[in-house]
Amino acid sequence: MTLDAEPGFAKILKQSVMAYAFNIFGIAAGTIIAYYSGLFERAPWAVVIYPPILSARGVIGGLLCGRLSTALHLGTVQPRFFRNTKSFYLLFQAIVFLTFEATIFMGLIAVLFRTLYFGMFLAEFWDMLNVLMATMALALAVISPLTLTVSFLSFKHGLDPDIVLYPVESTVSDLLITAIYIFMLNICLMFGSYCLIPISLALFIAALCTLFKNVQEPEFAKTLRESLLTLVLVSFIINVAGAVLGRVDELVREKEEVYGKYPVYVVYPALIDTIGDVGAVVGSTATTKLALGSLKSSFSSIKNHFTEISGAWSASFIMYFAYSILALTIKGILTPLKLACFSLLLFTVNVLAAALIVLVSYSVAIITYQRGLDPDNFEIPIESSLADTLTTVSLLVALTLWAWI
Repeated sequence: MTLDAEPGFAKILKQSVMAYAFNIFGIAAGTIIAYYSGLFERAPWAVVIYPPILSARGVIGGLLCGRLSTALHLGTVQPRFFRNTKSFYLLFQAIVFLTFEATIFMGLIAVLFRTLYFGMFLAEFWDMLNVLMATMALALAVISPLTLTVSFLSFKHGLDPDIVLYPVESTVSDLLITAIYIFMLNICLMFGSYCLIPISLALFIAALCTLFKNVQEPEFAKTLRESLLTLVLVSFIINVAGAVLGRVDELVREKEEVYGKYPVYVVYPALIDTIGDVGAVVGSTATTKLALGSLKSSFSSIKNHFTEISGAWSASFIMYFAYSILALTIKGILTPLKLACFSLLLFTVNVLAAALIVLVSYSVAIITYQRGLDPDNFEIPIESSLADTLTTVSLLVALTLWAWI
C-alpha cells in the first residue's frame, strides 16, 4: 500500500475540512468544565492536574496517530484489529506503558507546581495521584480503540489517515478525557479516592507486564526511549505556555472594553484545535513521505511539500470563517458588517499562527529524521503542545492591531 507522491490540492482540502469540522464539537469540553467548575472549589488541586491530563493524553494520542498513519502507508501495520503485524502489537503495548509513564511524569510536574505555589498535604497528593492514574487508565481503554477504529476505517475507505486521523482523534479525545476526568473526580469527592485504586492498579500492572514482556524488543525499546525525550520537551513547552497564557489572559482582561465587541472566547478552543490540526497534517504527511523516500530530508524540500501545506492551510481559513458565523449567531449579533470584521480578525490570527506552526511542524520532521530518530515519536506531540501558545499569542497580536484600527 503506497501513498501518492503528489496528492491533489482538492483532495487534501476536502479531507482537511472534513477532519477540521470536528473542532466545532471541541467547545463541548470547555462547556463540561464550566458546568462542573464547582468541583474545583471543593478540591483546588483538581485545577492543577487538568492541563497535565490533556497534555499527557495529547502526547500519547499524537504519537499513536503519527505512527499509525505512517505504518499504514508503509504496510507495516494492516487496517484490522486481529491477526495484525508484530509492529502493530508492539506499538499498542508501547502505548500502554507510555500511558503509565506519562501519567507519572505529568503528575510529578503537577505536584511540584501545586507544592511550590500553593503548598500540598499528603492527603491531597494521594487523591491527586489516584484521580490522575484512574483517568488515564480509563482513557486508554476508551480512546485508544477509537483511534484505531478511525485510522483503519479512514484507510479502508480511501481517506488519508495523515490528514484525517489526528484532527478527529484530538477533538474527540479532549471531549472524552474531560468527561472521564470529571467522572473520576466526582467519585473521589463523593466516595473517597480509595475507590479508584483498582483502576489505577490495573494500569500499573498492565504497564509492568508489557515492559517485562517486550523490553528486549528493539522497536519497543526505541519507542520508549524517544518518547521519554518527547515528554521532557513537551513538559518544558507546557510550563512556558502556562506563563504566556497567564500573561495573555491578564492583558485581555485589562482591555476588555476593546475586545468585548468580538465573541472571541466562544471560538477560542476551536481556533487552537484547528491550528494544531494544520501542523499535524503538514507534519504527518511529511513524515510519511520521508519514510517512503519521496521527500528529501532538507529544509529546502519544503517547496516539494507545498500541495499538502496549501491544502491544510486553506481548509483552516474555511473553518475560521465558519467559526465566525457560528460565534456571531450564538451571540445573536450576526450582521454582514460584523461578520466581515470578525472574519478578518480571525484570518489575521490564522496567518500568524498557521505560518509559525507549519514551520515548526516541518522543521521537527526534518531535524528528527536527519538525526536518525523516528519523527512520528516527536512530530505531533511537540507541535500540538506549541499550537495553543502560538495561537493565543497570535490572537493577542491580532486583537491589539485591530484595537488600533
